[in-house]
Amino acid sequence: MSISTQEKRRRFRALHESGLLILPNPWDIGGAKRLERLGAQAIASSSAAFAWSNGLEDFEVGRDALLAHLQEIAASTDLPLNADFENGFADEPDQVAANVTLAIQTGIAGLSIEDRYGDELYDLDLSVARLQAAKQAINASGEDVLLIGRCEGLLIGLLDLAQTITRLQAYAQAGADVVYAPGLRELDDIAQVVQALAPTPVNVLLIHPGLKVPDLAAIGVRRVSTGSQLALATWNRFEQASLQLLEQGHLPPTQPHRRWS
Repeated sequence: MSISTQEKRRRFRALHESGLLILPNPWDIGGAKRLERLGAQAIASSSAAFAWSNGLEDFEVGRDALLAHLQEIAASTDLPLNADFENGFADEPDQVAANVTLAIQTGIAGLSIEDRYGDELYDLDLSVARLQAAKQAINASGEDVLLIGRCEGLLIGLLDLAQTITRLQAYAQAGADVVYAPGLRELDDIAQVVQALAPTPVNVLLIHPGLKVPDLAAIGVRRVSTGSQLALATWNRFEQASLQLLEQGHLPPTQPHRRWS
């Protein structure tokens, strides 16, 4: 790593000030380095993708294992790293704050806190208090780490668009630097969110094949991420090639390996 953690954090904040940031989600050092070589400006972790790489399901990776993962990825690249920090690995605000403090020490440039536990949502007041505690922990650290407030209600089918906007507005007021509602699929809905949250940057998950970066940029989206989609594409290709080997006795044709240099 040739630049300091503080410089990566400064660059990450600057990337949210104008234009649209494409934020791919690798799950290991090789992916992070390859994305850096391909020209990515920043990366984000994916709790689901990391879990799958360890033979687990999403939310089965513990806090300490995830902290070690974040530290490993952050140290491997000059790209700023945004952490998928699930629900902060705690329910109560003071414990969320303590865990955020640990996450900051891994070298990340940003982190998201979800308002979800299992298949339920924290009530709005507690969700706000949890984000406020996370923000206070960041401020107390003296580090310029971005806080992303995530509303999971659309993703798990518990909220409509208006309720989602209400939560995102509350999260922005609580100190979130970026807001994020995975599960948004329609351009018109996304435009409503962007307008309602302005000037707070909105992150959109590229979960629907109809969502295109130029269209999202045109309506004012400031950041797009891939979540577990790159991992899904990789594992699907792995399974297809493996089945061809096991059932037909040969591998599909592949492209030559690209050298790192």
